[in-house]
Amino acid sequence: MSWTGHFHGYGPWIGPPDAYHREGDRRPPHPDPPAPPASDDDKTAMRVVRRYREVTAEFLVSDLPPMMSGHWLMKRTRASAERTWTDPVAALDWLTKHFLDHPPMEREDGRPVYAGLDAKRGYALAVLPVGVDVSWVYYNRSGNLVSLNMVCCPNLHHPELICPLT
Repeated sequence: MSWTGHFHGYGPWIGPPDAYHREGDRRPPHPDPPAPPASDDDKTAMRVVRRYREVTAEFLVSDLPPMMSGHWLMKRTRASAERTWTDPVAALDWLTKHFLDHPPMEREDGRPVYAGLDAKRGYALAVLPVGVDVSWVYYNRSGNLVSLNMVCCPNLHHPELICPLT
């Protein structure tokens, strides 16, 4: 497989698990808006239209990680030239720095909870050069979730999304 592009770093997002688990807030709005209610009495249709408007307004500016890593490219205000690399090793160094700054939780018996940093780095170094996104999501020592993402641009799974820095 041949891929040429660059990498955008997103995160770290650190927050409560209940915010991260609200999947509806982590999905972009559907391209086809819902039909307007047939009457003012149609409360369900009005609620759907209201929710669609909320998602449309919030998704693009929210720092909440999207369900699909490639959808970060839609959040143009979250991209930064300082977090954009052409070298996968430099991109991985950024991920590693933030991982070390926000270490994962530890088990009481001392056994690992997650794959070790060496395994994470090895996987990332294998897949980033061929255009595969990398997401590291884990619980930290305070019980919050940490999300670190490296998104390939152009994105193999979302080729229609343009670079947020253009």
